[in-house]
Amino acid sequence: MQPPETDLRLLLLTSSYWPEHSPPQRRWMSLIRTMRDQGWRVSVVAPVAHYGPGPDYNSETKGRAWRAQPGFLGEKIYRVPHLFLGDNRICKLANQLIGAAGSVVRGIATGRQDAVVVTAPSLPLLGSALLVARMKGLPLVVEMRDAWPNLAQDASLVRGGSKSVINSAVEYVQNRADLVVTVTEGFAQTLRDRGVHNVVTVRNGILMDRTPKLQAPPSDRDRLEVLYLGNHGESQALDVLIRAATLVGEDMRLTLVGHGSQKPALRRLAMELGVKVRFLPPEYREAVFSRYEEADSLVISLRDDWKSFEDTIPSKTYEVLAIGRHITGIVRGEAANVLTEAGEGDIFECNPQGIAELWRELAADRARLQPAGTGREWVKEHAEYSDLACQYGDLLRETIREHRSQPQQSLTQRIARVGRAAVQVSRQLRHARSTA
Repeated sequence: MQPPETDLRLLLLTSSYWPEHSPPQRRWMSLIRTMRDQGWRVSVVAPVAHYGPGPDYNSETKGRAWRAQPGFLGEKIYRVPHLFLGDNRICKLANQLIGAAGSVVRGIATGRQDAVVVTAPSLPLLGSALLVARMKGLPLVVEMRDAWPNLAQDASLVRGGSKSVINSAVEYVQNRADLVVTVTEGFAQTLRDRGVHNVVTVRNGILMDRTPKLQAPPSDRDRLEVLYLGNHGESQALDVLIRAATLVGEDMRLTLVGHGSQKPALRRLAMELGVKVRFLPPEYREAVFSRYEEADSLVISLRDDWKSFEDTIPSKTYEVLAIGRHITGIVRGEAANVLTEAGEGDIFECNPQGIAELWRELAADRARLQPAGTGREWVKEHAEYSDLACQYGDLLRETIREHRSQPQQSLTQRIARVGRAAVQVSRQLRHARSTA
């Protein structure tokens, strides 16, 4: 057996990267830590930092449009514009389109690579990655971290004719990718059933050596401490937690740590209901584990009226399983299956009455807060980023070998192919609009 090829170069297109604190940033910086030791050199094309500023965020590290900057893992980051228009859906879409257009220009001019990876859910960026890969004659790997376009339909982001247009555009790119990577097996099967080929699963995970195992919470505390740490958006249904805390009353305290579009509305709801909820800003690194340590039960929550969430696992799930705390799991589908398989937590529907009843029972019988202890072992076996990075690297190498074994086209042929693809996409979109 030949040793794995080293000095391979990967081009990553993403809508968010260091020094931001975001799901694609956490996933890819964890993967790159191991991949660089396997001989990978990574270049990243990303907008000027604008979302979820992490502890390293400042005027220098956020970067400047069209400028390159070094990342502290040895990667090179190429910045494209971000307009800072606002946080509503229209502004987000406009910024995604600007970033996608800039990513085509910048991605083509980043030198030699061996493969292009694009990480969704920035849907316009999928098209950018296809163009860059075709222009550079490289294999395209499409990473679907969320169940798009299913999630867009559940969230009513697309309606009527636009629904068909979005579906057509996403499926067009997925069907032309050399490899499609999902983070859950459920969505991988959905794509296979849809006719997408070469679909694999590389789940999210954690770095075990950076994730401590906590001591059990005190047995004589006079109130139950419940913590949610993460995004405060439409997907998490955090209003249900506040309503449940209202039903429990003084026997518990609910703490919500993070930021998101729904945070102002959640504050108003807590005031209207007269319940004391502790709202805290985002926290990072050691502060996160200190917050976990003071908690009795940690919440993982996804609303249950969006079908796409049956194939979604919140990325915090693996960290929460590994640290050794009771889990209040307000999830279903594959996320619920992970908790069940790991043997940890209580799983409930997104219903205030049932959740409140659980919290009353935990407050009355603190012995139930003791985790089974099987969660950390499950994560070590199934969701350790060093193993996942090796798996990802092997898949990328195989994809590159297969692409190189095919007849290669000249630059003129590649440009013509891109032109034909653009015409084909335009025809499909017009057809989608006319038949919607």
